Amino acid sequence: MQYTRYRRAGYYSSYFPPGVKWLLISNITVFVINFFAALFLEHDPFRIFGLVPQEVLQSGCFWQLFTYMFLHGGFFHIVFNMFALWMFGITLEGDWGTRRFLQYYFLCGIAAALCVVAVSIPAHETMFRTIGASGAIYGLLLAFGVLYPDTPILFSFLFPIKAKYFVLIYGAIEFMSSFVPGSGVSHVAHLGGMLFGLVFLKLRLSRKRLAPLTTLRGQFHEWRVQRARKKFQVYLRKHDSDRDRWVN
Repeated sequence: MQYTRYRRAGYYSSYFPPGVKWLLISNITVFVINFFAALFLEHDPFRIFGLVPQEVLQSGCFWQLFTYMFLHGGFFHIVFNMFALWMFGITLEGDWGTRRFLQYYFLCGIAAALCVVAVSIPAHETMFRTIGASGAIYGLLLAFGVLYPDTPILFSFLFPIKAKYFVLIYGAIEFMSSFVPGSGVSHVAHLGGMLFGLVFLKLRLSRKRLAPLTTLRGQFHEWRVQRARKKFQVYLRKHDSDRDRWVN
């Protein structure tokens, strides 16, 4: 019976690791509270947590760069984002660990928000409100395609396609859609999350390539220390053998 309970616990944790689990719970909880608040209250209590570039720049509402990720505009919006979070997040968190996974997730989301703020200034759209975790989700999508390029994914839940092509297709769609005004979707946030994810992963891979060189330098330094220590020990032994041991 103990073995059965252990297997069930491991099965559950592999499909819902801590980072993914708490992100799902927090996003769904905020969505449900916001849904009922909109029904019974005259004003939106969560409006201040959405990303409005003008409020960030002029009023110092910097928390919006983070909090906007927990708000969603409708049922299909949150379902798509949470399914993608679960789909790609369980593999990434399993390989990276919870801390590194959450760090990457939130950095992608914040980078996407900064892209929205930066683009809104020349476009004179600083009053538009952006919500949703899509920037962070597209960062996860990018990471999955880079790290597991040949893993098959069902495109539109029907056609199997390699992850690297899946990412390229979605990236191209978002890039072309960003030139279409009035879509109601922040394609800039999606592209910002993907771009930051690509840069982040490339820098991390570059550091890994330099790691053997750093290790070699450390080993050479350790060899020099050991060599100097041995020479000093030989010198001490020779000095002691020449010295009158009765002299204090």
